[in-house]
Amino acid sequence: MNGVTGVVLAGGLGRRMGGVDKGLVELQGKPMVQHVVERLAPQVEDLLINANQNVERYGAFGFRVVADAITGFAGPLAGLHAGMTAASTELVATVPCDSPFLPSDLVERLRRGMSEGQADFAVARTHDQPHPVFCIARRSLLPQLETFLASGGRKIDAWYAALRVAEVRFDDEAEAFRNINTRAELDAAQPQPTSGTRS
Repeated sequence: MNGVTGVVLAGGLGRRMGGVDKGLVELQGKPMVQHVVERLAPQVEDLLINANQNVERYGAFGFRVVADAITGFAGPLAGLHAGMTAASTELVATVPCDSPFLPSDLVERLRRGMSEGQADFAVARTHDQPHPVFCIARRSLLPQLETFLASGGRKIDAWYAALRVAEVRFDDEAEAFRNINTRAELDAAQPQPTSGTRS
């Protein structure tokens, strides 16, 4: 899709996964970030991976890797900032590296919702749950974001509360926003072995 840069957020510490880099944990035989990239890349003009460790391994997927400019693993808002800074398109969309089932029409629907709502920022929502890291933002918001971060702000929903925001409903694809934060969630998402032959 022309005019949109996709950013895969893989800059966290993976604390709930036992301190491992979640994007590189294998799911169904390949790194989780590969599932995400394969779903997001066809939806955008350019794609970036935001990572603060294992940069060479992330670079092997064939896309530019950008690190947070803000130190200390400051969260998804720092990743959005890094993506906005590196992007050359008018719009920047983000997704987390631990949501391998993300919708194939995510960017199109977020962009349409932003346009219809005359908004500067659009976020996915399923039922009563917004998903702030599944979002699309105008790159022109970068100065406001830098001011918010410089003031010590880190929560993405606190930042966009002051913006013109469109919430885009994905109730029909709620399972697509399932994320994998723990080993138990990873095990549950793996293919289950068959229970043997039937007599």
